[in-house]
Amino acid sequence: MENQLQEYIPINAMPSVLNLLEHENLIVKIKKERKTRHGDYKSLPNGKHQITINSNLNPYRFLITLIHEIAHFESYKTYGRFIKPHGVEWKLTFQHLMLPFINPEIFPNNILPLLARHFKNPKASSDTDTNLALALKQFDEPNDKTYIYQIPFEGIFKLYNGKVFKMGKKRVKRYECIEVKTGRLYLFNPNAEVELINYKNE
Repeated sequence: MENQLQEYIPINAMPSVLNLLEHENLIVKIKKERKTRHGDYKSLPNGKHQITINSNLNPYRFLITLIHEIAHFESYKTYGRFIKPHGVEWKLTFQHLMLPFINPEIFPNNILPLLARHFKNPKASSDTDTNLALALKQFDEPNDKTYIYQIPFEGIFKLYNGKVFKMGKKRVKRYECIEVKTGRLYLFNPNAEVELINYKNE
């Protein structure tokens, strides 16, 4: 397990992570990129438990995602199978497990206050925390994607699933966008990654 993980997470986090993974019934698998999730957890029919994490995540995102999924495993063990996936039991477990990692030996100083704020009430996905998500993305490998907040008004963009949208107005936190084919209105978080097609619907 150590050889498998050491290239994916901050080196100073390794001892604590390995300690959390010392369960004979817990399996961790590293997967190719999945567009709809960073990782997942499931209880297997044979009594074992499996965590999968995307291989393309930067070390800080990988660590947060791994602890997120370990929290699912630990809350399942502690509270049983009928709790809500991201309910209060999971939140308390996630906070408890993550706390030792929120220190400058593991995360950059500019990330620490954002993490501290986020973990006062962790969400099902840290991507919904725009400030934290954008701060973490600065450590990603360069790519040709554009963030929603960078798209000009009436600019045309495309999602990974091929759907094409026209940029609209900003609400308090999210942006109104119209799907070109159907005319339906969708709301996007500012940190959503998209592909810019052109600046105006000709």
